[in-house]
This record gives sequence, structure tokens and C-alpha cells, in this order.
Amino acid sequence: MPYIIRDEKGAVACLLNEATSSATEFLATDHPDVAAFLGVPAGEAFGRLDADFVRVIEDVIDTLLVKNVINITDLPEQAQAKLFARKSFRERVTQHSLRLFGDDGMAAVIGDTQVGDLR
Repeated sequence: MPYIIRDEKGAVACLLNEATSSATEFLATDHPDVAAFLGVPAGEAFGRLDADFVRVIEDVIDTLLVKNVINITDLPEQAQAKLFARKSFRERVTQHSLRLFGDDGMAAVIGDTQVGDLR
């Protein structure tokens, strides 16, 4: 990926996984034209999107675990290890981050939402 279709001005108008009769030009994922189409700085395009998507997948897994749709032991050991490593890292970073409000002060600011729900 990606094969592209350009508009009349020469800018990328469409990205496709496979070549078609109208999309025969192939660009590297870090090409500046692809980055411009995605609206992210060149060189950061798919890396940033992938990082954001990893966080989404992590949140989906957490939701499935909380709702007892899956158990952590349903996942392969390598996946479990990676999830635990990411969670541990995020907790360490959160513990050392700047807190402008104590737990009581934050609860007063956000109302009914539990402080733990924000982490």
C-alpha cells in the first residue's frame, strides 16, 4: 500500500490497497504525498496512525475483559505479556505525571465521573 489516484491538480485523491485500472501509481507509505493526503507530517504518517490504533485496540480489549466477554487467559501468552507491559508502563508514567488536582479536587471538577474512570 498504497496505490493512489491523483486529482486534476496532481494531489492524491484516493489511497487503495491494490492496483486498479485507475490506480496504477504506487507510493511508499512514508511518501510526502501520502502524508499530505492523511493530514500528518511526512515520515510520521502511518507510524502515528498505527500508534493511535494500538491504543484503540488496547481499549477494546480492556472493555471486553471488563464485560467478561473474554478472559485474559484467552489471549496468547505473548499478547498477555505485551498488554501487561504497556499497562505497567502507562501506570508508571501516570504516577510521575503532573497532577494539578488531588483525587478529591478532580472529582469535584468532573462531577459524577469516577476519577479512576479517567485513567
